[in-house]
Amino acid sequence: MLNTHGKFVNPAEIIHLLGLKEGSKFADFGSGSGAFVLAAAPLVGNTGTIAAIDVQKDLLLKLKQLVIESGNTNVRFLWCDFEIPGATKLPNDSLDTVLISNTLFQLHDKNGAITEAYRVLKKGGELYIIDWTESFNGMGPDKNLIITKDEASELAESIGLTLVNTFEPGAHHYGIKLTK
Repeated sequence: MLNTHGKFVNPAEIIHLLGLKEGSKFADFGSGSGAFVLAAAPLVGNTGTIAAIDVQKDLLLKLKQLVIESGNTNVRFLWCDFEIPGATKLPNDSLDTVLISNTLFQLHDKNGAITEAYRVLKKGGELYIIDWTESFNGMGPDKNLIITKDEASELAESIGLTLVNTFEPGAHHYGIKLTK
């Protein structure tokens, strides 16, 4: 269990919860500045792969430079709108783990994003959703944009994923683990 009292999400701690190991196939939908990607790269090793996926090309370019500087060669950078099923161009049933962190609240088509995650996950693959529980002192999303843990779970389950458990990744976030 994470010690999250008063803390924000710590990507290095969260990545260890995902159970990534040498050879894992992992995607970060909405990778942004890449904190989760950079934490995951050493865990999946040279035989694993990571897909850093974002709609903001400038963030992917900055992340690419950080990955190069870190010496990791196992990251692919995919500039696309993962709200559109098939847009990632990743093969069906190809990934062990997908992470959608601090992103769901921003999406216009949450169903499309979860559907794309479902499509690329192997049978038994895991989807982790982490998002805000509240607007905190002006940080985080507007309260009208927050998607609750229950809403996120119901959406994912309606697409065919099964809720495994929930967790608290930070004092102002919820976490959901689902499986295909």
